[in-house]
Amino acid sequence: KYTNTMGMVHQLVQQAIHAGNRLRQVLCALCVTVPMVLALMSCEREPVLYLHHNNQVNFDFAVIELSLDVYWDYNIGFNTTYDWRTDWYCGWDDEDNRIFGHLGYVMPTAFDLRRYYMGETGQAHHTQVESYHIEGHSYTGEFRLGYWDLLVWNEIGQEVQSVVIDETSSLDSVTASTNQTMNQVRYNPRYTHSFNQPEELFAGYEQNLNIDKNLKGFTYDSVRNVYVRRLNLQLEPRSYIYLTQIILHHNNGRVTGVSGVSNLSGMARSTNLNTGVTGNDPVTVSYDVRMKRDVTVKGEQVDIIGGRLVTFGLCGLNPNAISTRGNGQPVRASDRKRHLLDVDMQFNNGTDSTLVFDVTEQIARRFRGGVITIDLDMDTVPIPHRSGGSAFDAVVDDYDEEIHVIEM
Repeated sequence: KYTNTMGMVHQLVQQAIHAGNRLRQVLCALCVTVPMVLALMSCEREPVLYLHHNNQVNFDFAVIELSLDVYWDYNIGFNTTYDWRTDWYCGWDDEDNRIFGHLGYVMPTAFDLRRYYMGETGQAHHTQVESYHIEGHSYTGEFRLGYWDLLVWNEIGQEVQSVVIDETSSLDSVTASTNQTMNQVRYNPRYTHSFNQPEELFAGYEQNLNIDKNLKGFTYDSVRNVYVRRLNLQLEPRSYIYLTQIILHHNNGRVTGVSGVSNLSGMARSTNLNTGVTGNDPVTVSYDVRMKRDVTVKGEQVDIIGGRLVTFGLCGLNPNAISTRGNGQPVRASDRKRHLLDVDMQFNNGTDSTLVFDVTEQIARRFRGGVITIDLDMDTVPIPHRSGGSAFDAVVDDYDEEIHVIEM
C-alpha cells in the first residue's frame, strides 16, 4: 500500500510539473502575442490625407476670369462699366498676332507648386520648401499633420524668357523680375537702359492650411479610402496688359513710319508672387509698336501707332486688391510715379524725332491694365529739320537734360 501510495504521489507531482510547464508555455506565448498585436495596431496607417476639389483630382485650384471684358471692369463714373472695345481703334489682325501675340491673356496649363511645412503652430517663417510640377489645374499630394503654406505660379513655357524667378533670397516669398535691354533711355535716373517686358504671369497663395489630428475640415471618402479637403486656391495675374495707341489726326503723310520700339516709364521692375505687391523699383519698359494707315475713327480717317505692352504694373501695390467698382465714382490708384510714353517717329523729309507723352493719369485709372490713348493733332507738330530733334520744348522735372514732352 505504501508503495502504491508513493507511486500515486509521484504521478500527481509529475502531472503538476507537466501542467506547470504547459502554463508557462501559454503565458510565454501570450507575452509574445500581445505585443505583436499592439505593434500591428500601432503601425496601421490611417487613410492618406489629400486635397480634393469637386470630386475630381485631389487638389484643384481656380483661375480668375481672364476675359478682358471682366478683368477690366472699372467703374468710370455714374456706375458705368468701362468698355475697352469702344476705346480701342487700332484693331488686331494677323500681323499683330505675329508681332505681339494674343491680344488678351492666355490660360496657362503648366504650373510650379511650392509647399511650405510650418509644424504644429503656423504663422511661422518658412524653413523648408517642397517643389512640384503640375500639368493642368489639379494636384494630388500627401500631407503631414500641421500647418502648410501653398504657392502656385504658371510656367512660362519658353526656352528664352524675360521673367527671372528668385526663390533663394528668402524662403518666405518668391519674386519675379526682368533685366535690362540694350535700348538706352533718358528719363530713369537709376538705370541707363530700358527693361524687358515680362511674360504673362499668374500666381495664387494659400496660407496656414491646417491639417490637424482631428481632421477638422475633412470628410472621409469611403470609396477611395481617403480623407478629403476642398480648397479654392485662385490664380490671379501678376503682370498686366496695356494696349497703347497714338492717333495721328491730320497726318497727311507727315509721319511715314516708326522705329518699331516704344517705352513706358515708371512701371515696377518686380513683383512678389506670394502677396501680389509690386516692388518700389520703377523702370522704363520697352515694347513693340507698329503704324497703321487710313483707319476710320468716329468717321475720320487717321493713322494709328499701336502696340501691346505687358508690365508688372504700378509700384508698391497689388492691383488685384484694389476694387475696380468704387462708390459710383471713377476709380484710380496712384504710385506717385510719373509715367511717360515715348515713340520714335519717322517724317517724310527723312528725319526722325522721339515724342514723349505724359500718361500718368491714364495709368492711374487703368491700374490693372487697359487701353492708353493719345490723340495728336499733327497740324500742331512741326516737322523736324534734323534727326534726333523734337517738335516741342518742355522740361521734364528732375532730369538734367531737356526732353520734349507733349502734355496730355
